[in-house]
Amino acid sequence: MDTGTHIVMGVAIGGLATLDPAVQNDPGMFTAVLAGTVIGSHAPDFDTILKLRNNAVYIRHHRGATHSIPAVLMWGLLIAGAIYALVPNLSFLHLWAWTALSVILHVLVDIPNAYGTQAYRPFTNKWVAHGVINTFDPYIFLLHIGGIIAWLFGANAGYTFLIIYAVIILYYIKRYMDKREIVRTIKEFYPNTEQIATSPTIKHNQWRVAITTTDYFYVGSVIDGHIDIVDQFEKVALPDNKLFDLAKKDKNIAAFLSFSPVYRWEVHDFDDFTEIRFIDLRYRSNERYPFVAVVQIDDNMRILTSYTGWIFSEQKLQHKLDIGDSLV
Repeated sequence: MDTGTHIVMGVAIGGLATLDPAVQNDPGMFTAVLAGTVIGSHAPDFDTILKLRNNAVYIRHHRGATHSIPAVLMWGLLIAGAIYALVPNLSFLHLWAWTALSVILHVLVDIPNAYGTQAYRPFTNKWVAHGVINTFDPYIFLLHIGGIIAWLFGANAGYTFLIIYAVIILYYIKRYMDKREIVRTIKEFYPNTEQIATSPTIKHNQWRVAITTTDYFYVGSVIDGHIDIVDQFEKVALPDNKLFDLAKKDKNIAAFLSFSPVYRWEVHDFDDFTEIRFIDLRYRSNERYPFVAVVQIDDNMRILTSYTGWIFSEQKLQHKLDIGDSLV
């Protein structure tokens, strides 16, 4: 989920914590728990700092180790431990339990996104992306804002957020059922389907889909249950040659390939170099595929420049390639 939603979820868990007598009857304990849940609700995304290095490192590691099972256990202990060190007269067990819950909730709500997370590490490094909830879901966000406002006006925080989370759980179930219906319909049209990547949009009744069959990729949208295919690409395996072997060793290309499950590639020959583009098919927007990886290799088999990331114009991409991958 987006940063704003994670933060309001942290506030909501702090409100739920008032159902705990140890928190409800001690203002100091409540303040500590609220601090713990707000920090904990954002802690797994502290790896966003990796973007300061370059996009390749960020793409390869964001929502990776910091969202893993060991990290989830670690975040709760670290945050609760730090707060307890400052205010040692609190109940560490209760402080840790609510802080840990906010961390766990962060990872749980990231799993249904289209972006995905490596939440099952160390058992598997596979990206888990169920594609049933948009990264920013206005319904979920506004329910939390409504709960916080009700709390400020005197509503019982614990019961308010208990009701809100019951509604959200039902909402998640509905979205899973919506996706299952989309998948069923697609498989009726394309019986040789191998994989379907769904990406809900901010509009509840609109989805993006990228379909992989034995021979083709199909890209389209689903609006009110109606499937509209807008692009079709032949499914072609990566060539087994020195040019592509070198490209796959580039850090930007390697990061892209480690993350993207549905992509196509294309080669462009210029006077002094060859350009290879890898294009993720999951995020089509405004007739463009903004998530790409590009590498330029000269005639002497040297990598001149490369880039991976979100690009919404060819001019911007060429600028990124001109300044070189070490500066992005």
